[in-house]
Amino acid sequence: VQLQASGGGLVQAGGSLRLSCAASGPTFSGYVMGWFRQATGKEREFVAAISRSYGITSYTDSVKGRFTISRDNAKNTVYLQMNSLKPEDTAVYYCAASRIGNYYERTESKYAYWGQGTLVTVSS
Repeated sequence: VQLQASGGGLVQAGGSLRLSCAASGPTFSGYVMGWFRQATGKEREFVAAISRSYGITSYTDSVKGRFTISRDNAKNTVYLQMNSLKPEDTAVYYCAASRIGNYYERTESKYAYWGQGTLVTVSS
């Protein structure tokens, strides 16, 4: 599967952005999907993940209550709605796809397919 992330940009603290990740191929519904992010000088970290179906989700603690991951299997797209953004959310955001796992995956190494990343910058 090939992934194309979009929707990043510059936003003021407290603002919102919605990231999208479009997947190619007919088997999108067979993948657990995740979002990761990497800030300058830091390691890439897990942000959110969603199961193949039934909408089972997982979030890192720092984004709970502010970010929402969702997917539309008919459109081969996964989304990350980001509200109440903070300067510390500034990072390159990557979508990823995994064949492993029953519901969701939080471990980077379980994801075999990655998008190119989209930059989110939150100004204070």
